[in-house]
Parts: sequence; C-alpha cells; structure tokens
Amino acid sequence: MARKDLLKNLMSAPERSEPGQTAPRLERGAIGAVSKSISELKSRAIIEVAPDLIDHAGLHDRLDEDPAGIEVLQDSIREYGQQVPVLLRHSPNHEERYEVVFGRRRVQAMRALNMPVKAMVRTLNDQEVIVAQGQENSARKDLSFIEKANFAAQMAKAGFDRKIICDALSIDKTVISRMLTVIEALPDPLIHAIGAAPLAGRDRWLSLAQKARGHSSADLVAAAVGPNSDARFAAVLAALAAPRTKVQSEILRDDAGNPLGRARQAAKKTVIELEGDSAEFAQWLIRNLKSIHRDWLSEKPADEGE
Repeated sequence: MARKDLLKNLMSAPERSEPGQTAPRLERGAIGAVSKSISELKSRAIIEVAPDLIDHAGLHDRLDEDPAGIEVLQDSIREYGQQVPVLLRHSPNHEERYEVVFGRRRVQAMRALNMPVKAMVRTLNDQEVIVAQGQENSARKDLSFIEKANFAAQMAKAGFDRKIICDALSIDKTVISRMLTVIEALPDPLIHAIGAAPLAGRDRWLSLAQKARGHSSADLVAAAVGPNSDARFAAVLAALAAPRTKVQSEILRDDAGNPLGRARQAAKKTVIELEGDSAEFAQWLIRNLKSIHRDWLSEKPADEGE
C-alpha cells in the first residue's frame, strides 16, 4: 500500500507548503530513499498551468517592449509548440495562483494564444526568486548591458548586498560597480527614453555617463531621438560630443555707471535683460524697436555683412 501511495504522489502536481509548515519527515531505509527520489522527481516535473493564473514576480529586466518579437514567438509556438518550460512559484498572496520567475515572454505569448503554459514549479522566497531571475538573465545573450545594469540597480535598491548581486548575474564586484555607476550617473527618464541599445556596450555607456554630468535631464531626453534604441543612444552621445556654444556676458550701464541689466551673446542669439528701475526703459525700448532698427539700417554701410 505504501508503495502504491508513493507512485500516486509521483503522478500528482507538487503541493505547496503553507507558511511556517515543516516539511514532512521522510521514512528511513528503502522507503525513505524512494520517498526522497520521488520528492526530487516531483520538483523537476513539468506541469501545465492556465496563463490567466500566472502573475508577475521579481524585478523588471527589459527596457524595451517588443511586440514584434512576441508575435514571432507566438508564430513559433503555434507551429512547434512550447519547447522550453518557464519557471513558476506558488503565489504567496493568492491561493491557486502562480508567479513567473522567468519566462515572461513565453507566458505572454501563451496567454495570447490561449494555450496552457508548460512550467516547472518551485518553492522559492523573494530572494531566491530574484537570484534565480538574475542567473537566468546572465545566461541570456539578448539582454543588453544597460538592462543588466538596471536589473543590478533594482537588486541593490531592494537591499541585496553586492555578493548576492554578483552571484545572481555571475559577474564580479568591479563590473557591478561600473554598472551601478552608469545607473547612478544617468537620469532614469533618459535610460528609458533610449531603451536597451543592444549595440552600445559597457564602455560606451560609461562614456555617456561621464559626458552627461552637468547636463539637464530634460535636454538629454530631448536629444534621444531615433527610429530605434541604438540610434537614440548615438544621438544623445553625439549631442554631448558637440562643443558647447561659448556665451559672452556683459553688464549694461548708463552714462553714470549705474547697472541697467545684462546682455548675453552667443553665436546666433543675443539676450538683453533689463532689471529693477530699467522697467520703464524696457517698455520704451519695445515701443521704439522698429524705429531704432530702421535707423540702424539707414546708417549701416552698404557692403557690411556681404
């Protein structure tokens, strides 16, 4: 009877342990060895889960939405089926629901196809979820440097120490430090405005972070223009490489030496600011600007500017 029950358990889906519940004690001897083997087999079992029962878990790893890629994945699954299972855990908040540890794009594609998701289910706490997600990300070639850096920054913000971040991404502390340097130096709106930029590696992102210091976030985001993320990265880098226009500033004074305001001159623009008691003069200047300009044209030499 015991042997029959063990085989019955093998065919069933893994059960979730309640919080605080201790694992069942395995029998000793031959029965204990078989029970242990069955427990290990169940942990590796692949089950089918309705996609509507799967929620998000862990950290966000991608910067770019890729609807075209999802459609390609859907077509492949529609023709060949789901070849690689996803990893899920039982939801800690909702009974009979699951959370995806990795394989989000596959879950998204299966949901669109209204097909059950082939999945392995593990009992994982929040830290184990993020470490597993990080290890899976480190093995993928389609995540760019900035996406991995952003993932590392999210782990650091969540309170994970450097060793765990290194273990999760399979990189050393020096690389982690450089990743976090880039994330800390660049405003978050700029990173999302650029996107994944898969062709821009670590050195170019470090260069961008150094050159972006002292520039306003709004100006940097405005420079992120292009048909794709690599083009947007190149546009921002080019804008930062352009030499800044030299601006000459001069204090304007009346005949008695009293300050009237300030004039700022650049290559293609001049700004005159009149302050304080010069307000009346400013109004007069606005009213008489046409006649002043007309007088200047009449006195201007004919060949000037030609």
